[in-house]
Amino acid sequence: MTKDKNRFSNNIQIKNRKASYEFEFVEKVEAGIMLKGTEIKSLREGKASIQEAYCYFKKEELYIKGMNISPYSQASFESHEMTRDRKLLLKKKELEKFKAKTEEKGLTIVPVRVYINSRGLAKLEIALAKGKKIYDKRESIKKKDQKRELERMKI
Repeated sequence: MTKDKNRFSNNIQIKNRKASYEFEFVEKVEAGIMLKGTEIKSLREGKASIQEAYCYFKKEELYIKGMNISPYSQASFESHEMTRDRKLLLKKKELEKFKAKTEEKGLTIVPVRVYINSRGLAKLEIALAKGKKIYDKRESIKKKDQKRELERMKI
């Protein structure tokens, strides 16, 4: 039985592109994710999505809801749920600061990207974000188009 060593990768970058369009990021923080057995293997294969995910507080802890991690193909009958709520691991001070800002200023916590760090741990980059207005969205589209045009001119 030979193992396929290239199947798992440590340079996984699963991004939430929609978040940068919908929100203006105020502050970004790296958080750990509590995963069960086969979830980390699916994540290493790149079979996850955070497009519809969001973060919320339950008591004094932060959770992510709607993060979709596909079942691991090599798993036995005891596989994980695809969209279960997963606890995020942050320091107590950071949790208190985030909770105060979300309650006070009407900010929200948005997942930006999931990646595997150099030690092989799954990390989630979350951002304290403020919703953009329609004219802000138009402005960001205009800037993106201008940047694309400049890139075409250079080539």
